[in-house]
Amino acid sequence: MSKQIIQTNDAPKAIGTYSQAVSVSSGKTVYLSGQIGLDAVTMQMVNGIEAQIQQVFLNLKAVTAASGGSLDDIVKLNIFLIDMDNFAKVNEIMASYFSEPYPARAAVAVKALPRGALVEMDGVMVIQK
Repeated sequence: MSKQIIQTNDAPKAIGTYSQAVSVSSGKTVYLSGQIGLDAVTMQMVNGIEAQIQQVFLNLKAVTAASGGSLDDIVKLNIFLIDMDNFAKVNEIMASYFSEPYPARAAVAVKALPRGALVEMDGVMVIQK
């Protein structure tokens, strides 16, 4: 198995010992690292849950594009929320970025996230080339 590290300046730089994404299986399967609501230019957290959800999807979109795919290629999405009361807001905003058939998904409540984030998402994409 060979792997290719994916990196783009259009999403926040990794703030730890990880890559933005890793591609395997001749570039068809891509594992997307967790994205939080950091602005890629300022590396500052955007304010509020709605802005953070939007920013997370923009960051994921940038990493999927750098991987040679798009959000439509995501087959599994994991969502981590500090407050499950924001679950409906995630669904509402997600509907503007994804269309049916939707990816498989999990949403989990967590105690804390890096940099005080309110939401984080990671996923797996399979590029149909």
